[in-house]
Amino acid sequence: MSHEKVETNIGLMVVLIILVISVGGLIEIVPLFYSKQTTQPVSGLMPYNSLQLAGRDIYVQEGCYGCHSQMIRPFRAETERYGHYSLAGEFVYDRPFQWGSKRTGPDLHRVGGRYSDDWHRLHLTNPRLVVPESNMPGYPWLSDNELDGELIATKMRVLRTLNTPYTDEDIANAPASVEGKTEMDALIAYLQVLGIHVSTRR
Repeated sequence: MSHEKVETNIGLMVVLIILVISVGGLIEIVPLFYSKQTTQPVSGLMPYNSLQLAGRDIYVQEGCYGCHSQMIRPFRAETERYGHYSLAGEFVYDRPFQWGSKRTGPDLHRVGGRYSDDWHRLHLTNPRLVVPESNMPGYPWLSDNELDGELIATKMRVLRTLNTPYTDEDIANAPASVEGKTEMDALIAYLQVLGIHVSTRR
């Protein structure tokens, strides 16, 4: 088949382009579904507990992903600043992923355990109390909003249908485990578990 025939027949060119992209995409994507590296959790990774799960929802609700990514690329500049590059096995219980690409603020994937709960509480209430040059808004109202335990239990039941290994006991205990906790408590609990299952840190 000559190039001229393809280049002068737009319909044929569209079909061939779709065919090439489809085959190339399948060759790259399908093997990932059978790779343990991408489908199995890293050692020690557990599903979010009820408080952490609530915190993840607050993270999404407040649009934190708009300024913070959660994916460290395997480049020296990235790993020197943030720590070990992100592994697919760290995200098997994240639905949807919070990878992002926008970094108005720093990447948060290895923030777990780097700061105390009190530091996070101050930072979320008024970021300039701990980072004077920060342009992040404060979220003081999170301390006033209490969590709904029944809603968390419902979310856990839904996630179980998507193969997150929550037990009946986990779901039954969810309301009691978040009783009296605020959205601030939940968000901090979520931040404190981010990226802690890969021990190689820079």
